[in-house]
Amino acid sequence: MSLPAFRDTARAEIRALVTPGPRVADEWACVASVMLAIVLAHAIGATMVSWAAFSAFVLLKSDVSETMVRGVMRIVGTIAGSALALAIVPYAAPSVPMAMIVAALVGAVGLYGMLTARRAYAWLLFGLTFEMILLDKIERPDLDTIGFARTRLLEVVAGTVACTVVSLTAGALAGKRWWADRKVPPDRMRWHPHAARHAAQAGVAIATLPLLHALFGLPELPQAAVTIMAVMIVPVAGIGASGFVPVTRKLLHRALGCIAGGALALAVLLLAQGSAPVLIAGTCIGIVIGRHIENGLPRVTYIGLQFTLAVLVVLVPDSYADAQIGPAIQRLASLVVGMIVLEPVLLAWHLFAPGRNQSASVPDSGSSE
Repeated sequence: MSLPAFRDTARAEIRALVTPGPRVADEWACVASVMLAIVLAHAIGATMVSWAAFSAFVLLKSDVSETMVRGVMRIVGTIAGSALALAIVPYAAPSVPMAMIVAALVGAVGLYGMLTARRAYAWLLFGLTFEMILLDKIERPDLDTIGFARTRLLEVVAGTVACTVVSLTAGALAGKRWWADRKVPPDRMRWHPHAARHAAQAGVAIATLPLLHALFGLPELPQAAVTIMAVMIVPVAGIGASGFVPVTRKLLHRALGCIAGGALALAVLLLAQGSAPVLIAGTCIGIVIGRHIENGLPRVTYIGLQFTLAVLVVLVPDSYADAQIGPAIQRLASLVVGMIVLEPVLLAWHLFAPGRNQSASVPDSGSSE
């Protein structure tokens, strides 16, 4: 993009930020959804309120029925992943080889389901939840696994209920009936070898995390696994013989969004000096800006998502008295760890895979966490 074109686009986006219309309404609906999720999370005793805020933000869609279906799938996937983790993690976590095997298998299955299954979002949350519980247990052996699974479910429920209430309310105000605009579910994709290979590569990368932690004390295992699975979510048509290019692009966008969102969060922290109203106002501004980016140019939607999540992880602590920049730094560190273990796997295949030059180039899917 030329400099004049960039300036014109930037001016148009700034004008759109304050121009009443569906786009602005969607951005402020996200604010309402996140704020309600925070209240609900505190009310039901969740201990990681930012995760409820994450859920409320990523689930909210302009299509009311899509929001509801995604919310149900998020809950179902979280329950399934937690149940499997409670059954396996006590036996797998103390053994590095066992932990590597189950981390690889569940991560690969979850990602393959996300790429090909009809209820893709449930498969993603199944894999993510299992990996987070397993790797948190490895990093913190004294972790109460049952309590951790319980609070994960509470957070997802709070976020899902919040975004559903906001979505239904917005639909009612707009005169829409939630059942009138339901999309036809996609057909289940048959066996897809490229998607299977892609998912297996994610599994291999995730499997290295327990080993590297045992050898070198590698930190941020759970969020590194989340990073790996999230950036590996690309349209199946764009995987081709190698997913190296689209996944590397998503990693770059994830880093840019995290850094930019962390910078805004740090500025708000310094301005707030512990003031909850200022922190809440900063959260609202961050949500609006991030959603605006996400709804803007298709090629940078993922930057907008990551920008918002970085803001939320800092400015939505369990207690506003404890707000600090540390969580954003940890998120960035987990991104670096995920990149360190994933990129060599993708690059090795990319360099030696037959037909790699025929891989398709596609925009980001932008829907992952």
